[in-house]
Amino acid sequence: MSEPFRATTVLVARLAGAALALAVAGIHIADQGGFPGSKTPDYVGVGYYLLEGVSVLTAAALLLPPASRLRAAAWTIAATFVSAGPLLGYGLSRGPGLPDYDDDLGNWTEPLGVLSLLVESALLALSVTVLIAARRAQPRSTAQLQRPTLDSPDPHRARLGQTATISSGAEQ
Repeated sequence: MSEPFRATTVLVARLAGAALALAVAGIHIADQGGFPGSKTPDYVGVGYYLLEGVSVLTAAALLLPPASRLRAAAWTIAATFVSAGPLLGYGLSRGPGLPDYDDDLGNWTEPLGVLSLLVESALLALSVTVLIAARRAQPRSTAQLQRPTLDSPDPHRARLGQTATISSGAEQ
């Protein structure tokens, strides 16, 4: 894969991830009746606020150009908290129900809830894809860095290179 194509792919994935994370926040703000909205019981409202905050921070982390470790952390947070967390909450609130919360019990086809499922599923799929691709690319770059060379500053590696040169008969 050429470097310009790879850079464009990474940029598109980051922009899409940020847009999806912001969409998750927007959907939940709309569901609670604006900001600051009201969701009862209190633990559901607090969960909404945490999700909205983490979604915005995740979008910012994906858009800013910090170190690649931070971007990997942002993708992990996007996959875990911003997408998988609300998907689990959707299933629990409509299926078995949550303590003191029966507003959505059995309401599987609520339009905003279905839209939320689609956005969160897309973000989860994108996040997992990016994390798998990054994981596959990491061992190759690490292996290239660990290859011993004759001009290596590490004395052990230098001796390995020298031993290989002497045993091949090049130096006597």
